[in-house]
Amino acid sequence: MQVYKVTSEILEVDTAVIGAGVVGLAVARRLAKAGREVVVLEAGDRFGEGISSRSSEVIHAGIYYPKNSLKARLCVEGRRQLYDYCESRKVGHRKCGKWVIATHDAQNSTLEGIQQHAASNGVPLDLKDGAAIARRLPGVSVSAGLWSPETGILDTHGLMLALLGEMEDAGGSLALRSPVERVESAAGAHTLHVAGPSPCRLKVRNLVNSAGLGAVPLTKSWAGLPDAHKPTQCFARGVYFSYSGRHPFRNLIYPVPEPGGLGVHLTLDLAGQARFGPDVVWIEQEDYRVDPERVCTFAAGIRRWWPALEVERLQPAYAGIRPKLKDATGGFFDFRVDGPEEHGIPGLVNLFGIESPGLTSCLAIAEMVRDKLA
Repeated sequence: MQVYKVTSEILEVDTAVIGAGVVGLAVARRLAKAGREVVVLEAGDRFGEGISSRSSEVIHAGIYYPKNSLKARLCVEGRRQLYDYCESRKVGHRKCGKWVIATHDAQNSTLEGIQQHAASNGVPLDLKDGAAIARRLPGVSVSAGLWSPETGILDTHGLMLALLGEMEDAGGSLALRSPVERVESAAGAHTLHVAGPSPCRLKVRNLVNSAGLGAVPLTKSWAGLPDAHKPTQCFARGVYFSYSGRHPFRNLIYPVPEPGGLGVHLTLDLAGQARFGPDVVWIEQEDYRVDPERVCTFAAGIRRWWPALEVERLQPAYAGIRPKLKDATGGFFDFRVDGPEEHGIPGLVNLFGIESPGLTSCLAIAEMVRDKLA
């Protein structure tokens, strides 16, 4: 059981992590196992109900990210760690592989460029012609494709349960319904104003802001954090449609990437159900509605490579939102893991723009946070 020191009506603990999504729990587990006294503050009624519950549950290989970017490095290292972790902790997962496909000859050169770029990230891909793919993907219209053997899927909820259990076994604790309204950083400590059923002030030596969509908004009223280290965030919503009944696929299928995303692609869950998405729509505020009318746009995209699609079997599933540090004009923005060397504040790490491949990278991000707080 976590024991807190009380000083002048302020609770004191060594380390706090804001946000109990997959990244926050991975960070808290790593810090607790390193011997720190850790409490995770989650605004919701349960852990993992934000970004972590609305992803495609894909373990990414690390194909597309710019060489030497944090996304490239942490995805490749995190993927290796994640497979080992899931295997050793009996977390449901499957290395099912993925096809990146071109639907006409004009896109074949794009595949070659993707293959070369992936190799620079340490990710080998096999280039196959349309005839070779047709033998493995009957009914798919494709001129060429790249095979990614390291791509997989996993049970995100099972992963978070394992991380939470290990964090608690190491002495850490989870406080639900504990939203952090504002933070003050001064004199080598951080004071958190926590609302909810049991409002309090919490003083910590070390603080990790892993609040997902709320990480950037929290900085707006953050006393002691320089304005230059308060980024601007935009929301990119992606919706998914599930496909009822049987289908012929055992691997993930991604069309050649399009601006703002990877196109409407096919993913699978561990039970084998197919779902298509996400698309990309820029929005001003959180909105998880799935417009059933978008099925027409989805169907048109899918039929470019799978003509046998039965539209009536497509059903609205769910939506997710990526916290992107950019706007709809494009450009690449990396993960931001802002520690003392970036902002000059001891004992503070802010995690900004932790979108895909955040799930794949969670264990590697946790290692990086630990190093920044060492």
